[in-house]
Amino acid sequence: MRSTDVLHEAYGRIGGVVHSAVAGLDADQLAYRPTETSNSIAWLVWHLTRIQDDHIADVAGSEQVWTAAGWAGRFGLPLELSDTGFRHSPEQVAAVRVSDGSLLSQYYDAVHEQTRAYLQTVTDDALDHVIDESWDPPVTLGVRLVSVIGDNLQHAGQAAYLRGLVTA
Repeated sequence: MRSTDVLHEAYGRIGGVVHSAVAGLDADQLAYRPTETSNSIAWLVWHLTRIQDDHIADVAGSEQVWTAAGWAGRFGLPLELSDTGFRHSPEQVAAVRVSDGSLLSQYYDAVHEQTRAYLQTVTDDALDHVIDESWDPPVTLGVRLVSVIGDNLQHAGQAAYLRGLVTA
């Protein structure tokens, strides 16, 4: 098994959690926050997808699915076009509202498809290439791809936990 096969497997696991977390939920359930400073299911899934979209587009040298495929317009959020949710205030979290979970899962699927296609082009040697020297140690492509997986799985798990609270 090549390193990129492992990455395909890991990225492939995120979607199942995302779909299960949002399936059949309405706008109010998706927006539920246990406290006013908590994240909602909608925000968590939107954010994890925006991070994957942003980071993969960056390393692939392509436009984000968010803008290229018109997802920003479909969501119609009162946020900057480039916003990924990083360091959002509670008010910004509350502004991420969607009508139903299918919008979130469809956007995730579109981003996952771009990720899958990009991973097809990555060689094992490319994973050692430094892509960001502003960190100590500098970030390689492999480290960036794994960090997206970690972030996505954490947020997907948080969304799944919230679903349990909402549907209990």
